[in-house]
Amino acid sequence: MQTTSVRLYSLQADNLKTYLLATAFVAGNIVLPQLCHLVPQGGMRWLPIYFFTLVGAYKYGWRVGVLTAVLSPMLNSWLFGMPAAEMLPVIECKSLLLAAAAGFVAARSKSVSIISIAAVVALYQAVGSAFEWAWTGSLAAALQDVRIGLPGIVLQILGGWAVIRYIIRK
Repeated sequence: MQTTSVRLYSLQADNLKTYLLATAFVAGNIVLPQLCHLVPQGGMRWLPIYFFTLVGAYKYGWRVGVLTAVLSPMLNSWLFGMPAAEMLPVIECKSLLLAAAAGFVAARSKSVSIISIAAVVALYQAVGSAFEWAWTGSLAAALQDVRIGLPGIVLQILGGWAVIRYIIRK
């Protein structure tokens, strides 16, 4: 496994760059789900609403991640009706867990590797699924991201790692 030591940021709340980057990542989290929804079960299979939250939080810190995590699902639901309003608490919880985990792991490791990205994804999926089970009362619904969304989990890990490495080189 290749690990790359990188310059990761933890942008502050008073930095304009925090909001500009969060806006860009929110836009990505709006466009990518729309593309995925062009195929049946695309959203459930590819889990696109989490992708740029992972990238933003890992590379630029938890503040960018939290802004992206909170705004992306709300705007997608408001603009396109997906995710459904009743699922917003679950999606928001998972998004916030992802932002926190990515920001924490990046700050601690100061590197990017497939293993570190996989750990972030596994953590938010495990805790998020437990929250979803408690929220919905349905274990089947809670495990849907893993059962149906395995391609999306792989995309988050491999694609997230590749995009973060690409951003680092630019």
